[in-house]
Amino acid sequence: MATRLEAPATPRQTQRADQREVRCDGVTRRFGAVTALESVTLHAAPDEVVAVVGPSGSGKSTLLELVCGLQEPDAGSVSAGRAVLMPQRDGLLPWLSALDNAALPLRIAGADRRSARERAAAMLEELGLAGFERARTWELSGGMRQRVAVARTLLAGAPVLCLDEPFGALDAITRAELQSWLAAVLVREPRTVLLVTHDVEEAALLGHRIVVLSPRPGRVVAEVAVEAPAGPRKPTDPAVVAARAAALEALSAAMEGAR
Repeated sequence: MATRLEAPATPRQTQRADQREVRCDGVTRRFGAVTALESVTLHAAPDEVVAVVGPSGSGKSTLLELVCGLQEPDAGSVSAGRAVLMPQRDGLLPWLSALDNAALPLRIAGADRRSARERAAAMLEELGLAGFERARTWELSGGMRQRVAVARTLLAGAPVLCLDEPFGALDAITRAELQSWLAAVLVREPRTVLLVTHDVEEAALLGHRIVVLSPRPGRVVAEVAVEAPAGPRKPTDPAVVAARAAALEALSAAMEGAR
């Protein structure tokens, strides 16, 4: 991995950080006449889960792509360790089974087929997909496909995970189950996570901090600490309730100010 550059940040500069840290400093991203993000500064410490919320069009997905090096900023700098993106669309390969889709990053990393499949099968079982390992993508529901994509993302083994609405296609009960499952996984196998979600409660259930973006152009208007220990939380936990209320208040104020 390349070492961090020491030169001052300049427009369209993307740096690589050490391992698990993410830092965005004064990041602006434009698409023609449209400014998606403006002067965004955000930091995720190693093994910290930072949830990013904001209205549609506030540049949340663009932010994740910048961190993963899929785009470059027009101004400011981005530094991150090796990051993997789970986009809103699952991106599963239709010619592979659910098992081989999940195992794909392991195979790319050099694992033999048998060991990769064994590890992928264990994770699919954790996600409630035992018995569907051989299913093709068109035989899976949207929620099942999303769970295969979650497995594939985690099995990539990257120290930084960028998750874009990872549970958005799931029903409420399954979503709650997988939120608890992911929280437990991150205790067992800590990663630095940027989690984009429209669900403020999900942000409070999973995040150590919640970053609130304004309507386009996205700017950081608030940061809310979630004063709760690591691991699965409940919506009724006082820290979750307090963080959710604070984030909703900041989001409401930002939207009102944009009118």
